[in-house]
Amino acid sequence: MVMTSSQTPFRHAAIVGKHQARGIRPVLEEIAEFVTSQGLDVSLERDTAENTGITDYPALSTEEMGAQCDLAIVVGGDGTMLGFARDMARHGMPLVGINQGRLGFITDISLERFRESLAPILRGDYEGERRAMLEGAVWRDGEVIFEGLALNDVVVSRGATAAMVELKVDVGDEFVANMRADGVIVASPTGSTAYSLSSGGPILHPSIAGWVVVPIASHTLSNRPIVLPDSGEVRLEIVAGRDASVNFDMQSLASLLHGDRITVRRSAHQVCFLHPKGWSYYATLRRKLRWYEGVS
Repeated sequence: MVMTSSQTPFRHAAIVGKHQARGIRPVLEEIAEFVTSQGLDVSLERDTAENTGITDYPALSTEEMGAQCDLAIVVGGDGTMLGFARDMARHGMPLVGINQGRLGFITDISLERFRESLAPILRGDYEGERRAMLEGAVWRDGEVIFEGLALNDVVVSRGATAAMVELKVDVGDEFVANMRADGVIVASPTGSTAYSLSSGGPILHPSIAGWVVVPIASHTLSNRPIVLPDSGEVRLEIVAGRDASVNFDMQSLASLLHGDRITVRRSAHQVCFLHPKGWSYYATLRRKLRWYEGVS
C-alpha cells in the first residue's frame, strides 16, 4: 500500500548498521552527523553502538527505540533490513534503507547519494509504502514448539542427507496437494523477489494482498507455483523426509519430525518503508533484474 508524504518533519532518528562490515564506523558517524545537522535527535541501536565503539550518541534497545524514535535509518543491505524490520514491526516505525554496496530491493538509497536523498525524507517529503508480513508456528503433538515472523518468506526444506521432503499442503480447510520436492516456499510479495524468484516463482507487486506457494525442485513437474489470497492460513505437514527444517526469514528450526505442521498466515504487523520522491517499484525491478539490457 502506497502512502503519501506527511510533510511533517521527523524529530528523532534511530540508526542501525551492519556492524560486522569492515569500515562501518566512519560511515555511521558521517550519517549520524548529517542527520543531526538537519535538526534531528540521533540515537544508535544498542548492538550497533557496542560493536562499533561509537559513544557520541545514546544507545537504545529495540523497546527504547520504539518508544522514543519516530524514524529508523538502516545502513547495510537487504539482510540487515530484514532482521531489523522484523524486530521493529510491532512498533510501526517507518524505515529508510541506505545500502553500502549494490542497491537492494528494500535498501534503495546509495551511500554516495545519501545526503541528497535523505534530506527531503527527514523533512517529511517522501514516497512511503506498507509491506505485509507473514507469521506462523510449528506444531508438534498439538503444541506450539516454535513461532516466527517473516517479511520475505517461510521455507520448509529437506535435510542435508535426505533426497527430498514430502509435504501435505492445505489452504484453510481445503487440501491442496502432497508435494515431494527439496522444499516449499511460502513468500510474501516482498519475498517474491528473493528465494521464490530463483525457484521459478512469479513476482508479486507489493500492493497485492496475496502470497505465493512455490515448490523447490519438485519431483513432479506438474507441481507449479500458485498465488493465493492472504486471507487464509497455509499449513504444511511433514509427511516424509529426514531432518527437515523451517526458516522464517533468518529464524530457523531444524530436525522437524513426521507429523509436524507449519502454519503460516498474514501478520497483523506491517513494515513501513520510506523512499525518495520519484521512487518506483518497477524501476527497482529494472535495475536489480537488469531488464534494461538490450534497450537502446
